[in-house]
Amino acid sequence: MNVENRPRPVFDPAIGGDDRALLAAAPERLVAACLPPPPPPRLRAATVLARLVWIPAFAVFYGVLPGGWLRMCFLASLDDDELLGGAVRWGRLPVLAMMLTPALQIILLLSGQVRAVAVLAAVSFAGWVIGALRHVREPAAARAAREHHGRYLLPADFDGPAARLLVRAQRAIDDVLRSQAHGAGLLDDVNNAVVLPCQEWAVAGALAEHTRLRRERLAQQPERLSPRVRALLEPQDRALELSVRSVTGRIEALEAYARRAREADDAYHEAKVLQGLPEQNARYRDLLASTVGDEMAGAEIRGLAEDARRAETALRERVTRALRAGHDLAVPADAPGVSPRRAR
Repeated sequence: MNVENRPRPVFDPAIGGDDRALLAAAPERLVAACLPPPPPPRLRAATVLARLVWIPAFAVFYGVLPGGWLRMCFLASLDDDELLGGAVRWGRLPVLAMMLTPALQIILLLSGQVRAVAVLAAVSFAGWVIGALRHVREPAAARAAREHHGRYLLPADFDGPAARLLVRAQRAIDDVLRSQAHGAGLLDDVNNAVVLPCQEWAVAGALAEHTRLRRERLAQQPERLSPRVRALLEPQDRALELSVRSVTGRIEALEAYARRAREADDAYHEAKVLQGLPEQNARYRDLLASTVGDEMAGAEIRGLAEDARRAETALRERVTRALRAGHDLAVPADAPGVSPRRAR
């Protein structure tokens, strides 16, 4: 599958915004719906033992001892250009804590506040233990990829014909969402931010099911089946063909909407140009008044105004056609042949 026919991952719109952002930011953790879901993390005895030793040692070094200063001095001695960048990646609070805690301990010791030093050391130790435990748990992106497996679809879930159809749908959706008419709010009546992701998911779900059925048919090795058995499979082939036609029709509707949005873009551009006509008309009026007779000048100015009215009418008509094409897409998500199915 080449890059042009490689669709982007598609996510179920019902996935929460936070989890969806995690999934989109970590595509390497996603597992195709046609594959088994990723297993939950398992802790081996060796891992548990290593953490029982490593986490307290880590907390003592950074939370009680001047480990932060030692680390900074050691890295500085190596002329590490990424010294500050490496420290900042810890976050402001951990860096401040590991830098200030030893200084506060020394001040308290010099002041004879031994109990306060012990309390500070205990609090710092507990804080670093909690931070280490949060660090070693299952990454949030890995958890989201495991819990939502089957609710996102990857290029591996689509064969060649399905991938090409999905790419067509995604290009049409992108054209609408990137259009000036959408950005200016001329198409907001269709609620593209809601309708189009649902359309993309419905199309992707149907195409993934088509792919699964075609792969199952290939695995059956039809060439090895008798004519009688192949005849029994023909109704299935016709059902698949009808579903493909239905999804193709929905994709063509998306493409028609994208064309209408582009037409609205052209009209919107014309409207922006016409916004400057009043000022330009005044300048042309002065020009005509100084060079030709009043009657001829008035006719020219009326012609400019008529052109402006025609362009405004064209804009309204094109936006209306685009909105009509968009409303045609707002069909129920469970329409025959296009309902997304959760892969298992």
